[in-house]
Amino acid sequence: MGSFEGHVLPGSLFGMVGLWHLLNCIFNYVKDSKGFCCRVWHPPAWCAQGSRLRYVELYIIIVGSFVDMCVEFFYSTHRRFVVDGALNTAHLNDFEHSAMLLMFFLFAVSALVSEATGWLPLPEGGLFLMASMAFTAEYLLFYFHSTTHAGLEGRYHEILVMLIGLCILGAVLAAAYPQNFVVDLVCSLALTLQGAWFYCTAYTLYGPLMPTGCMDRGDTIVCESETAEKRGQVFAIVQLSVLVVCLWVLVLGTFAIVAHFYGPPDLFYPVPEPNEISNESDRSQVSLS
Repeated sequence: MGSFEGHVLPGSLFGMVGLWHLLNCIFNYVKDSKGFCCRVWHPPAWCAQGSRLRYVELYIIIVGSFVDMCVEFFYSTHRRFVVDGALNTAHLNDFEHSAMLLMFFLFAVSALVSEATGWLPLPEGGLFLMASMAFTAEYLLFYFHSTTHAGLEGRYHEILVMLIGLCILGAVLAAAYPQNFVVDLVCSLALTLQGAWFYCTAYTLYGPLMPTGCMDRGDTIVCESETAEKRGQVFAIVQLSVLVVCLWVLVLGTFAIVAHFYGPPDLFYPVPEPNEISNESDRSQVSLS
């Protein structure tokens, strides 16, 4: 069983990083569509090459995953790791979450070392594969979660697993096709959707959006009838649909604004070369004669 804070913290981390990737993905493509290349992390455009602020995204992932890991491992377990000589089974989900967050922490540290030093000169494709391994650990955690997979709570976890699988697929495809804008866009969308879905889970299962007829019993979500459970599951699908629509509207609006202010004039309508113009005029003169 999770908690409101346990879903909002990772949701904020995934959401911020996903939106940052989405903005940079669109901006980089609009600015230079022919030289576009997928990136596993994005430095701010205003930072100089040697500035430490270039790695602010990696710093956020490192600090955010470390803080969330400490919350899960020390605060949520009340530091009762062992009970009667065995692992405390009452907090298995907290141990699982800590292991997942450790993978993202190690990925961000490896990326920082690779980019900022010469000790681990990994190519961009290698960093994408490391990101896919972190998402795979997250996928396995939620697929084989120690908490229930049934009922309303199970439906929210099923959708989360689907979104994590999309993140894995996007990261692997980005490693294989680094110059594909659509692949990078899918990665950014999946990451943002995952963060937003953590928020939906927090506010629905542990907050004010709990469906009528369902309640939090402390260790699981219980619905008083099959009808109430079905209503809650349909509400989850509606939430996901609204998120997808809102995100696509955001993408289209952002693309239009960035293209208008930063895009070259031949982004959508290529300007013909001078020789093409002369050849076209010659053909027209021949046809008139």
